[in-house]
Amino acid sequence: MALKLDPWSFPDPEPAPEAGDGGDSIVLAGGCFWCTEAVYAQLDGVLSVRPGYAGGSAETANYDDVCTGTTGHAEAIEIRFDPQRIALGQILKIFFSIAHDPTQLNRQGADVGTQYRSAIFFANESQRRIAAAYLGQIEAAQLFDAPLATTLEPLAHFYVAEQYHHDYARRNPWQPYIRAVATPKVEKLRAAHADLLKERT
Repeated sequence: MALKLDPWSFPDPEPAPEAGDGGDSIVLAGGCFWCTEAVYAQLDGVLSVRPGYAGGSAETANYDDVCTGTTGHAEAIEIRFDPQRIALGQILKIFFSIAHDPTQLNRQGADVGTQYRSAIFFANESQRRIAAAYLGQIEAAQLFDAPLATTLEPLAHFYVAEQYHHDYARRNPWQPYIRAVATPKVEKLRAAHADLLKERT
């Protein structure tokens, strides 16, 4: 990630959105949904994270078709959260500083294609406004060595992924891809934001 500022000092959104402004769920796309799910599942106040597909039609909302990169979908996650415990602004901060590299266009590392694009799928005007403001804040601060590739796209529908994708990283910790891509992100989150984590049992 071409991040100039380390995630320990990545800025909060300014002005900070009020609790509840933007709702209690958001759909984010930042590459393989196994990895982004693994990050957000750690956060206190996050009630559920579901992998799925956004940006395309129901007819091709399945893993085999989406992997062709021709359906218009992005691999995405639906995050449901308690806005009294974690604000949308914090969720976006984690998205840009840890969950993925927002400067990569239609890819994340070795995963290449429009299905791996960086996108925020907004469900209402409040979400669009908050996300656009934070994008502008990051760009103005020149936090990255490359331009942001993140798009803002209206959420028409979120299609839940096949069951075997759910909680994939936790269930397959020794899978090589998970060890190489998801685990370092989770470790970075735990190191930078221990105060935001769920209690580990």
